[in-house]
Amino acid sequence: MNEQKKLFALDIGTRTVVGIILEEHSGHYHVKDIVIKEHAERAMLDGQIHDVLAVSKIIAEIRDELEAKYGPLKKVCVAAAGRALKTERSEASITIKGKPMMQKQDILHLELSAVQQAQAMVAEKQEIEKSYYYYCVGFSVLYYRLDGEEIGSLIDQQGDEASVEIIATFLPKVVVESLISALLRAGLEMEALTLEPIAAINVLIPPSMRRLNVALVDIGAGTSDIAITDMGTVTAYGMVPVAGDEITEAISDQLLLDFPLAEKAKRDLHVSDTITVTDILGFQSEVSREEAIEKISPALERLSNSICDEILRLNNRPPKAVMLVGGGSLTPGLPDRIAERLGLPVNRVAIRGIDAITGLHISDLTDKGPELVTPIGIAISAKKAPVQYCTVYVNEQPVRLFEVKNLTMGDCLLAAGIKMNKLYGKPGLAMIVNLNGQNITIPGSHGEAPVITRNSLPSALDEEIKSGDIITVSRGRDGSPAEVRIRDLIDEVPVKTITINGKPYTIKPDITCNEEDASFEQIIADRDKVMCRIPETYEEVLKILNLNDFLNELKPFRISINEKETFLPRHTGKLFKNGIEVNCHSLVEDGDNLRIEKSSTPTVKEIADIQQLALQQSIPVIFNGKKIELSRGILDFQRKGAILAEDDEIHYGDMITLVKKPKSPFIFQDVFSHVSVDMPAVSSGSFVLLKNGEKTSFHEPVEPGDQLKIVWPAINNKNSNVNYI
Repeated sequence: MNEQKKLFALDIGTRTVVGIILEEHSGHYHVKDIVIKEHAERAMLDGQIHDVLAVSKIIAEIRDELEAKYGPLKKVCVAAAGRALKTERSEASITIKGKPMMQKQDILHLELSAVQQAQAMVAEKQEIEKSYYYYCVGFSVLYYRLDGEEIGSLIDQQGDEASVEIIATFLPKVVVESLISALLRAGLEMEALTLEPIAAINVLIPPSMRRLNVALVDIGAGTSDIAITDMGTVTAYGMVPVAGDEITEAISDQLLLDFPLAEKAKRDLHVSDTITVTDILGFQSEVSREEAIEKISPALERLSNSICDEILRLNNRPPKAVMLVGGGSLTPGLPDRIAERLGLPVNRVAIRGIDAITGLHISDLTDKGPELVTPIGIAISAKKAPVQYCTVYVNEQPVRLFEVKNLTMGDCLLAAGIKMNKLYGKPGLAMIVNLNGQNITIPGSHGEAPVITRNSLPSALDEEIKSGDIITVSRGRDGSPAEVRIRDLIDEVPVKTITINGKPYTIKPDITCNEEDASFEQIIADRDKVMCRIPETYEEVLKILNLNDFLNELKPFRISINEKETFLPRHTGKLFKNGIEVNCHSLVEDGDNLRIEKSSTPTVKEIADIQQLALQQSIPVIFNGKKIELSRGILDFQRKGAILAEDDEIHYGDMITLVKKPKSPFIFQDVFSHVSVDMPAVSSGSFVLLKNGEKTSFHEPVEPGDQLKIVWPAINNKNSNVNYI
């Protein structure tokens, strides 16, 4: 065997360690041997080596067994467990009000601030003091927001606040360091390193397929690792602490099988419709696939829901397809449940074994199941695309980075522990000015961007770096304190000219600073009080022009009647703006032509009509053949105790008292207050009162329409007869 073509790889899992020997011939790989050994004790937990001695012992056993067949093995390809990856979502925001429009570097700085915040959150959850003990192995932007509303891009946007929400994945440095320690104790040198999700993806999803949005799920014994591809790259990694052992335990509980038999039953159910099992009591029974799935349905539901929830969290939507690998993927009924939960067709969720790996020849002794995809992927991927360290110098301090992706200047700053949100200069001191009674905050000038160089040349945060690069970062300069003139506070207010009743008037703004006259060019200081009196309504104009007479004319005509305030709109003055009637609160515009009509003075009779008050009581009667109206006052208007006549004028602000008189019927005698009666030349001197043709008296009540007469008897001397005239 050609030593250079022989590949030795280890998959160090939570329950087992898998060793594999591959031969490479012209780009094709041949699986020569696989050795699988279980941990004798709980030396691994969630992908992290907890007992280096125990893990190194089992690695040495595998090495010895393979060395007996294939000769000395000094170097090995390994993978950092995907379950050791930590994924976190975080959000960062920045105030952009009054600042220049955002550019690409500003947005990248905001994104890296969010990544650094996620890095700190991971460290806090793991109770690690320093967040840069974690490598950022990738991040994706979930949302950009402008003033709280989701937006496609922040470039050239303006508003009050810009924010970004990201999802980032981190690998603890201690995982790599403990892995190296275990190998050294077993007498092995790390030849190449990769990440388990990357290993599986590299052999199942080549770069040409990564433009598709696919989820790869490696279901092991204790955990299920998830990786997402999209847009030509791996966009996210995740892990859920639910996997195949939970299903095996459910089968063991339901069918009374010990764990190894339950594990075999789980695998048999994947390929057979019916299985025969012997429980711990010695009873043998046949169990159909459907019956077994029904019994373990709650555990299946937990596993499928946990996987799907994490896929949706990482991808923000269902992917186009899901690939299942690992021993736990053989769980009966699992692909169908995942497809249903994600709303995918059943044929878009599939279990993939090592026979799906292109260019791989499989020995007859080798199982072709999905549990071997990751170990073989480690051997091939670690050789083809090993993850390496590189060292750069940030402000003269060496920084080592884990090359799981193309490294950028931003990655270097994160790894160096430089606080991204501290790099920009602080804005200059603001001042507070009171303008027309309202406080206004005036910010200082903006802080400058940081100066970042790579090998003495200006560099951007997204620029790729190489090992040995020398990077310097200088914090941006702080902004200057605020400086402002009065004209900067006030929008330009032109002088206005208006005409009032044919006479032109000019209106100018009145400006004071701290109650003293000021000009537009005066520089103001913190806490200054600036007043700019610009009349906006006609009421304000008339006051400033001292046209109080006109203003009084436009006041609502007001009097008091029996101590109750009363307004008479029809007697109020009128204001016409350019021929259209308006009120005093209308806005003044340059060139307006005003006409003010004076208020009118009402009489007692007019006010009585407006208030619908009757001043007189009257009835119609016929007296001596003529129709007359009998009337008398029933309501008096009094001002300062004096009774007013109907045609007396009432003035603005008068206090009027109404005095009602009692009503009583009219009598014959009331006629003589409305007519003049002349006694005939020839009469006896006495008279007779007639009502409706019959004699009556002065005090006889009269009704509307009564016919009244007064007659005098005349003396006839010839025969002494009395005639009435």
